[in-house]
Amino acid sequence: MVVHFVGAGPGAADLLTVRATRLLAEADVVLYPGTYLDPQVLDHVSPQAELVDTQHLDLDRITERLTAAHHEGKDVVRLTSGDLSVYSALAEQTRRLDAAGVAWDATPGVPAYAAAAAAVGRELTVPLVAQSVVLTRTRARSSPMPATEALSAYAATRATLVLHLAITRTRELMAELEPEYGADCPVVVVYRASQPGEVVLHGTVATIADAVEAAALRQAAVILVGRALDPRPGGESFLYDPRRDRRVPPGQPRT
Repeated sequence: MVVHFVGAGPGAADLLTVRATRLLAEADVVLYPGTYLDPQVLDHVSPQAELVDTQHLDLDRITERLTAAHHEGKDVVRLTSGDLSVYSALAEQTRRLDAAGVAWDATPGVPAYAAAAAAVGRELTVPLVAQSVVLTRTRARSSPMPATEALSAYAATRATLVLHLAITRTRELMAELEPEYGADCPVVVVYRASQPGEVVLHGTVATIADAVEAAALRQAAVILVGRALDPRPGGESFLYDPRRDRRVPPGQPRT
């Protein structure tokens, strides 16, 4: 038996992958993050399956449930919000499963920042404006940030910045970003991206904190910062430039 870690995406029931819905339908036990998930995601689960909400469980208790179900010969799915590659605690959980001799695999999901960008119809990498995206968080009630990953260091790149787990510190963070990005730099905050209760706030480095405080957002929000969010056009990609030589060299397959 294998414990399946599955990225549930940003929370919307129709943004799971086909593989994720198949694994959910086949599972005997499903552990899910009740705080961040649209309950309709669980409609993909068999009515006979055992559901375990992990929002009040620590990592050891979660691992105990995964391991026990595995040893009982049950198919187990561990749902995480967003994608497994970012802030999912995959490393901690699988380290414990490895120590217990429990096999596992991973199925990716739609990351929350991608859903947030889609909600406002923006590409985060615009030619001649920004060609890099920084995914980071800040320290509040969470584990320490490495000393080399100060927000000011990332701000100096002026890349498109995606801040997770940071909504309660919006005003403080915007003050830190203003010297590099400028007070008029566009900022978008998306709360519960893709879910029925989605809230989208538009502003600038100078104004977004007022909007966040007025909306009383405290969790489940992604902050996007950068000039790529500006609706005015930037450059154009060389990939689609009519001047680009599109001839395929002899012997090379067409793609």
